Formats: sequence, structure tokens, C-alpha cells
Amino acid sequence: METVFENLDPLLPPHRNIVVPSSGGSIKSIIKNILFTLKNKSQINHITGEVHYVAIGTGRNTILTIHDIQSVQYGFPVKKFLLKVLWLWIPLMICRKVTVISEFTKKELLQIAPFAGKKVVVIHNAFSPRVTHIKRTFNAKCPTILHMGTNPNKNLERTIDAIKGIPCHLNVIGKLTESQKKILLTSGLSFENHYDVPYSSIIEYYENCDIVSFPSTYEGFGVPILEANAAGRPIIVGDIDVLHEVAGDAACFVNPLSVESIRSGFINIIDDTYYREALCIKGFENIKRFSPELIANQYSLLYESLY
Repeated sequence: METVFENLDPLLPPHRNIVVPSSGGSIKSIIKNILFTLKNKSQINHITGEVHYVAIGTGRNTILTIHDIQSVQYGFPVKKFLLKVLWLWIPLMICRKVTVISEFTKKELLQIAPFAGKKVVVIHNAFSPRVTHIKRTFNAKCPTILHMGTNPNKNLERTIDAIKGIPCHLNVIGKLTESQKKILLTSGLSFENHYDVPYSSIIEYYENCDIVSFPSTYEGFGVPILEANAAGRPIIVGDIDVLHEVAGDAACFVNPLSVESIRSGFINIIDDTYYREALCIKGFENIKRFSPELIANQYSLLYESLY
């Protein structure tokens, strides 16, 4: 999330970046952060992190960016209700404009808060210019597969089942659960795991892979698609609406609930040179829609509309 706006920062109108003093969701932290933001109430504020509730302090001249709303859809009923009130309903009533990162997220948001319809604008995430195309000869005999994420929606377990028996090396990004470790250790796959690494390392993993694996069952956007496109690597993604919105025709779509479909996707990319190269060419075209300059201009126009 932070990286997304770091890419836009030098392209936006003159501004100050402010970090709230307290992390976490305790009552004490929430009150402290709201009081801290009161001093900026007379200015135009843009809340880009998940501290949506500080809109109580920043006031009416505020733009709120919502990256996804998955966090308010799970948990005990009382917790879900409090999250909806404090992280969505109250901020949405206060802010003059709300940006979401995809049409899919807009649809989800308006199901929970239909009253905010006139405030909501879709502004996609931008790709990172730090990710560039480094030419690599595809290793068809034993490709390196870069799997992005270990949360349940990232579909690691089905991916492991799908590539069993395919000569490959799997690089998993994200902290593994004990269950996931056991599955990998008994899978017979060659693998490695990295987490809590700097973004420079993530860039290197893209450069040193042959295929990017992202067969998600749920996403608010899908930044790895843009990173894979920029790096010139073919990517396998879940066949869900939001990933079609981001990838266009620059990805291999698979049924994320079908191990066989995921397996077929990998085999098609490994065996079909023309198909694989066509995906990469389409990827370079696709990321033009998400250039930092284009996305920063959309935010700049939105800021101007508040004056």
C-alpha cells in the first residue's frame, strides 16, 4: 500500500506527507490519531492508509482512498458492525470524495454504503517504475515459479497441488503457516520462502523467475499483475472479475477453485512458446493504463475539484 503512493509522490502537486503517531486499533490509538489530525482540518487532506477514522479529525475537505473492504466482512457480528461504523460509514459521511482502486471494490463498497454513491471515484493503482524488464531465457525444463502471497485468498495450497510432478522451483513470498510448511515439505517440490523483505528483493525475485503465480480467489486490485507485466514475465491469475479488470488480456486466467485448471495454465505457459511470449507482449501494452503519470494526474484533478 505504501509503495503504491510512493510511486505517485513526486508527481503530485506540492504537499506534505503526515504519518499518524499511533498504530493499532485500540481506543487509545484511535483517539490519539484523531486528535493529532485536528490541526490539519482547514486543509485538504488525503487519507491513503487504513486509518479511515481520522476523517473525524480532518473533516469535510478530505479525500479517502479505500483499497479493499475485506477486513470489515469477517469476524464476530459486533466487531464487523463496529468496523463498518468507524472505518466506513462515518468516514464516508464526512469525506467529500472517496477513491477506490477498482470497479469491483466500488461495487462491494456501495453494497455496504449505498449512500456514498455520488462521492466514489475509481482511480486504479499505478505500477512501480522500479520494476523493469530484464531479459531472461525461459527455463522450460525447470521454470522458477514466483507465487505471490500466503493468505487464504492467495490459493497457495491449490497451487502446490497443481504443480506437483511438474519439474520446477517454487519461490513463495509471504510467511507460511505451519500447515503450509508441512504441505510443501511433503509435496516433493523444490521450494524457497521469503517474507518481511524489502521491495528491492521483491524486484529481484521478479527478475529471476520464469512464471508469476497469482491464482487468487479474492482481491481488491492485484498489483502483482502490473509488476509481472512490467517485468516481462507471464502470469497466471484467478478468473475473477477484478483481475480481468486489471489484467485485460495480459494474463493466463484459470479457475482458482480447480487444481486441474491451475495445472493446465502452468503447462500451457511452459509448453507453448508463442502463447507465453504473446502474454508478455500484451503485458507491456497493458501497464500503459496504469502509468504513475496517468494515475497521479487523476488524483491531481481530484484535488483541484475540492478547492
